[in-house]
Amino acid sequence: LRPGPLRVLAAALGRLADDADRLGGAHETFDRYGAGLVAERLAAREAGWADGRTFAFARSLPRGPEAVWRHLTEPSLLARWWAPQDLRVSALVFEARPGGRVVLEYRDAEDAGGSDAVAGRAEGVVDEVRPGERLSYRSSPVLPDGEPAFTAHVDLDLRPEGAGTGLDARVRITGSTVESADFVAGIEIGFGQSLDKLAAVLAAESSQGTGHDTEYDTDHDDDSRSMR
Repeated sequence: LRPGPLRVLAAALGRLADDADRLGGAHETFDRYGAGLVAERLAAREAGWADGRTFAFARSLPRGPEAVWRHLTEPSLLARWWAPQDLRVSALVFEARPGGRVVLEYRDAEDAGGSDAVAGRAEGVVDEVRPGERLSYRSSPVLPDGEPAFTAHVDLDLRPEGAGTGLDARVRITGSTVESADFVAGIEIGFGQSLDKLAAVLAAESSQGTGHDTEYDTDHDDDSRSMR
């Protein structure tokens, strides 16, 4: 019974309790996801059950469209925010050109060594690229059997907003399978958390007066950039 480790544990538990107790914290998020999970599983009775479902998000970001665009398209920057809370990006390919590949794989944030099973994987393709203005792509979460759960059509529109950028995001579902209920239940919370992380990353960079910190190795070729 060493006092040092016990104090570290006590502090960690205190932070966890504070987060669970605050408005919009972990406890509230867990309850929201649980309620959504029950509703979506009841609705998922046949293929196509969620087709046409649309989720809309809006964020005011503290940096200009050029900086935001880089965080939306450069894998080393995407990897800093493109996963919900408690998850981390473990593999990423994003080719910012029409027809370019999109691959996102993520693991539990505490699985630093990659010893646990992959928490999720999605594969897709880029549809439209207008630098600093609009980015559209399709992405399909992969089920355990390797088949797509559904296809999310994602549209990201940027506009100058004072010294910052207004970001409007829209996610539309097609090709939904019965097995996709758990994925669909998490879109509103998960995508919203990812955008909140993007806003926090940009705010930190703005306060530090820096462009970005590269935290991941990148592989470059003529057509793509990838993080592994």
